[in-house]
Amino acid sequence: MGRFRILSLDGGGIRGLFTATLLGRLLARRRKLIDSADLIAGTSTGGILALGLAAGLEPSQLARLYREQGGRIFDDSAWDDIRDLGQAIGADYDQRALRGELVKQFGQATLGDLGKRVLVPAFDLDAPAKRGRPRMWKPKFFHNFPGSDSDRREKVVDVALRTSAAPTYFPTYQGYVDGGVVANNPSMAAVAQALDPRAAGRDLQDLVVLSIGTGTESTFIRGDRLDWGWAQWARPLVTLMISGVEGVADFQCRQLLGRRYFRLDHTFDRASALDDVRQETLERLVREAERLPLQRVLSWLESQEW
Repeated sequence: MGRFRILSLDGGGIRGLFTATLLGRLLARRRKLIDSADLIAGTSTGGILALGLAAGLEPSQLARLYREQGGRIFDDSAWDDIRDLGQAIGADYDQRALRGELVKQFGQATLGDLGKRVLVPAFDLDAPAKRGRPRMWKPKFFHNFPGSDSDRREKVVDVALRTSAAPTYFPTYQGYVDGGVVANNPSMAAVAQALDPRAAGRDLQDLVVLSIGTGTESTFIRGDRLDWGWAQWARPLVTLMISGVEGVADFQCRQLLGRRYFRLDHTFDRASALDDVRQETLERLVREAERLPLQRVLSWLESQEW
């Protein structure tokens, strides 16, 4: 049946600018990169990028969204801080600005209207009882493959807001939180979807995966024994969970796919928060993406006939 090519895009908030810039460079060297992808998977900010690419947007258009609208999307007013008692209660930001920008880009389009197959993880906080399964929270993987479980009728804007509702940063959206809590690196989820006979129904040896991260940082917590409670663990726990699941998916794909898997990522010298929209940070993300060597990934793409 030939190769089945998967492009997988990590979550990472404003660091999606790094990914979009990288994609622009890759596309300039290999124009068929997006057209030849059989499935584009993305989580959180990577989900927005995946949906944009599937809708025909260029990486440069998506990069401009981060540069020009990032400050509005991550805008925390003094009144909001007072109402939320600082960061004690309530999310840091609301989704009005993000939703408005997504509506501009996608309008009323549904997943079924997209020109590519997509897979976008989110987490359903209150899934109804179904077929003997009790009412409970569970991961949800939105996709537009045909079949009885297809999400083709879901609006692109709604799926984008569900996958990017990062805990503590944004409120939940329609009962969902950020897909990063279960699959911030969605490459393994995409592999599972491609193998599913109800979806692509491909064999493992057919699969080729290019996984692109939003950059890693030298993040650590000092101490051999941390006697912490809820107050101390609350904020770092979100980052810990999201970073942890990235590594799990990377390990699984390397073990299963071998040379048919390539992980393109970068370690930043300085950490930047998911909501750091200062001009100097945006410029640094672009600069780091523009100077990252691409020869290895380009050679790999050539070797995999992508």
